[in-house]
Amino acid sequence: MLRWAVHLEGGPRRVNHAAVAVGHKVYSFGGYCSGEDYETLRQIDVHVFNAVSLRWIKLPPVWTNSRDHVREVPYMRYGHSAVLIDDIVYIWGGRNDTEGACNVLYAFDVNTHKWFTPKVSGMVPGARDGHSACVLAKSMFIFGGYEQLADCFSNDIHKLDTTTMTWTLISAKGTPARWRDFHSATIIGTKMYVFGGRADRFGPFHSNNEIYCNRIKVFDTETNSWLDSPPTPVLPEGRRSHSAFSYNGELYVFGGYNARLNRHFHDLWKFNP
Repeated sequence: MLRWAVHLEGGPRRVNHAAVAVGHKVYSFGGYCSGEDYETLRQIDVHVFNAVSLRWIKLPPVWTNSRDHVREVPYMRYGHSAVLIDDIVYIWGGRNDTEGACNVLYAFDVNTHKWFTPKVSGMVPGARDGHSACVLAKSMFIFGGYEQLADCFSNDIHKLDTTTMTWTLISAKGTPARWRDFHSATIIGTKMYVFGGRADRFGPFHSNNEIYCNRIKVFDTETNSWLDSPPTPVLPEGRRSHSAFSYNGELYVFGGYNARLNRHFHDLWKFNP
């Protein structure tokens, strides 16, 4: 039986942040809050929630003593992604109102709370925000988002192998998922389940004909193939900026927003593959 157990006030108020669970703690990076400054290049903020004590703390800013050190710490942003591999959180993408979107890979050590920028090779994805990132073994998969240079939605899949720090653009087979941003992508087994997001009715370019996806698209990481959408008798309303996670081999989706309906959601859906 699923039930809500805690209603807790006092955390950071924001949207389009990125968070990872590390043991009994949740690390939340950046995000957007109306009234805050996203033009000054200040350091990204990091809030930590302790699921045992039910308390939030904000980590102090990193002391920087050189211009090179400043570049090791990401600037405040929103629409980025965060994943955990071993004891390292990888932050990628996102945007700031002055710098625009970013495609630098940042790494945060959860033991030392130190930032660094790993040296990467291969085909680095273009700067974007609103993409998704998920992890299988030691690899991070980036899907979709809104690409700054092309000024359009994306439906590419990029893979970062963290054992070699090499980026690869995956040549996917099958009918791809629609171009979109602010969707979710969740790994269950060896498949990536993409749900929701904001797209355009006519293609990758934004024409103010927004649609909100409500069907699941599945990508098989073993065959690099998009699979046919699984049949579902009941579908949630399309939405963006929701959250999704897997538990016991099932996909859960919570909340989100649909601008066409001008509606914020607080519903919880479960999908069994």
